[in-house]
Amino acid sequence: MAVHDECKLKFMDLKAKRTHRFIIYKIEEKQKQVMVEKVGEPAQTYDEFAACLPENECRYAVFDYDFLTPEGVQKSRIFFIAWSPDTARVRNKMIYASSKDRFKRELDGIQVELQATDASEMGLDVIQSRAN
Repeated sequence: MAVHDECKLKFMDLKAKRTHRFIIYKIEEKQKQVMVEKVGEPAQTYDEFAACLPENECRYAVFDYDFLTPEGVQKSRIFFIAWSPDTARVRNKMIYASSKDRFKRELDGIQVELQATDASEMGLDVIQSRAN
């Protein structure tokens, strides 16, 4: 599975310039490559990000999570989320599962990885607990 150049460029913008809150990636089967499907503005919330993930299809996503440490220090963590809902087609799940590690290696700077099959596995409470 090829990785479109835009995938890495948008990720670098998120990591270095913080111009995006999140990026959702989709595998285009016909073109056999991973493409950028949606980019979130810096002001968008986690709930707005989660609402962009399709109910019945897999996606890869990157989310830049800002938080305060118990000491009151502002920090951020870049999450890679492999979204694979139980309701997705088996073929769809297999393609995403087999391409994940190679795709993730293209994105240098991911700090936390999550695998989610439903919304509860990637809820804000899960993000918060994994960020520290």
